Amino acid sequence: MFALPSRSEIEAAAQRVNPVVPPTPQYTWPLFNARAGAEVWLKHENHTPLGAFKVRGGLVYFDALLRRKPDCRGVVCATRGNHGQSVAFAARRHGLTATVVVPHGNSVEKNAAMRGLGATLVEHGEDFQAALERAQQLGRERGLHAMPSFARELVLGVAVSALDFLRQAPPLDTVYVPIGLGSGVCAMIAARDALGLETRIVGVCSREAPAIARSFAAREVQAHPAATRIADGLACSRPHPDALPHLLQGVERIVEVGDDEVEAAMRACFADTHNVAEGAGASGLAAVLQERSRQAGRRVGAVLTGGNVDAAVFARVLAG
Repeated sequence: MFALPSRSEIEAAAQRVNPVVPPTPQYTWPLFNARAGAEVWLKHENHTPLGAFKVRGGLVYFDALLRRKPDCRGVVCATRGNHGQSVAFAARRHGLTATVVVPHGNSVEKNAAMRGLGATLVEHGEDFQAALERAQQLGRERGLHAMPSFARELVLGVAVSALDFLRQAPPLDTVYVPIGLGSGVCAMIAARDALGLETRIVGVCSREAPAIARSFAAREVQAHPAATRIADGLACSRPHPDALPHLLQGVERIVEVGDDEVEAAMRACFADTHNVAEGAGASGLAAVLQERSRQAGRRVGAVLTGGNVDAAVFARVLAG
């Protein structure tokens, strides 16, 4: 387990990240507040140039990678979409090739976005784990640097946004953070602790991909198949062993949200704020709505982690 980034490290990373990806806004929306029965501040990571929070992690990771391996010419990674866009974006900025492995049936529009950013896309397997194993194999065969989906540098990059959120929003009683492999929630823990705040952090996972919730309850890594139809960014079947200890130390609890709740939150987000949230991006909002009575009258936050949803999928969701 690595140590979470310090305040000085996060602020130094911000000097490198912010000229490329400016800080995203945090807004509170009256209609959503009325729906939630609380003052809810949303961190709009759907407003980054890639439409999701991952982009800062890629920038920080590549900066460190090229200091360690200046002769690196290419990278390979596995993704369901937003990590792959971050990798492709940062690789292109540094003149490196990017090979991205996705499972069959992945988001059509995320695949197109990764190709548009210059990545070579490989479709393999039926889930993220199969794609990850293929990416590792390609790395060995082709001499490519295998990009992880969870690493300290990725957490450090994402923590730039988390620190900005907690500084710019009014004091929050609780903040809800979606959990895939854990870079977002670990970044929030690092930012909260760096600022010395008492804000409670609640992790959010899919009820149809409950591995992280089960691992948190058991206090050890447990695998479980991921079967969510809408929250592909939360479709983790095995938590990362380096992430779980930080969650056990820094997260108050885990809330599970079902696919129907996530789709309802996507509709609510669009109706109340006219922002598009992908499934994983809306999961924090779904948790806020699920806990309406618990948070009544309080000030809470949620990270809207991304808005990269296929048009056909979003049309189906909006139609109910």
